Amino acid sequence: MNAIVLSHPNRTAASLQPRLSTEARQLQASTLWITLRRDKNTGLQNFTPNLVQEFRGLVDELHDSRKHQPLAPYAVVQSADPDYFSMGGDLRFFRDCIQRRDAATLREYSMRCLDLLVSWNAKFKATTTSIALVQGRALGGGFEMALGMDYLIAEEHSSFGFPEIMFGLFPCTGAMGLLSSRVGPRNAERMMTNKKVYTAAELYDMGLIDELCPTGQGELAVERFIANHSSRMKARLKVQQSRMRHESLDHAEGVRIVEDWVETAMCLSPEELRSMDMLIMMQEREAATRSQRQAA
Repeated sequence: MNAIVLSHPNRTAASLQPRLSTEARQLQASTLWITLRRDKNTGLQNFTPNLVQEFRGLVDELHDSRKHQPLAPYAVVQSADPDYFSMGGDLRFFRDCIQRRDAATLREYSMRCLDLLVSWNAKFKATTTSIALVQGRALGGGFEMALGMDYLIAEEHSSFGFPEIMFGLFPCTGAMGLLSSRVGPRNAERMMTNKKVYTAAELYDMGLIDELCPTGQGELAVERFIANHSSRMKARLKVQQSRMRHESLDHAEGVRIVEDWVETAMCLSPEELRSMDMLIMMQEREAATRSQRQAA
């Protein structure tokens, strides 16, 4: 397998410790492989404001580069963390904004998440087939990101859920639309509010996961998928484009969700804030324990 590390001269300097890396892999067809890495300061695999900005910078850079050469027909998003595809949003950041009564900063973060989702769909869906490779837990915004790809491949030990309802919130961008397109609005609402963590097998049976593979064989599953898909690439891309026209993201509805989310966040009760604090402590304690274990 040939792997070429891409340079990113236009990547925003906002993130002093970049968490995204890309490779151009020559599988059965050219593939852009995007890897998410943990925050070096906290050890958490979550969507900090810097990571959202870095990801948006990558999307813009890739779009601009198409003036000189076409983007690879396949893109894969994978986590370097062995336990988490993503924990979702940056709860410590949310808590700080709420404590300071800074609704504007919270709204800016949520709008950037929405713009990232919309920008990815608008700029690449017509020409590129995207694949989420989940090899661990995908929670909250991490689950949303996986659903935002064209295909979702998961290793059998993976798990998925929306924990936001535990502290009185809900997913802040596209979860309702992304889920509804696959399982219908009522089931989407249930999944967003029942606190349940789903196994990969459960979601495969529901049609939310496109392929389930044994633990440790995720990358091989992606290679097989691309080999099969690329054999009829033009026809499958046209069908994909038709599906996207039927499932197009409603930006106005996304903005409404952002406004509702910020309003709800700023009105969380003391009990709900304590629940958020408990989850923050659990995440940070787990990250510290893993760091100690790896250093030993």
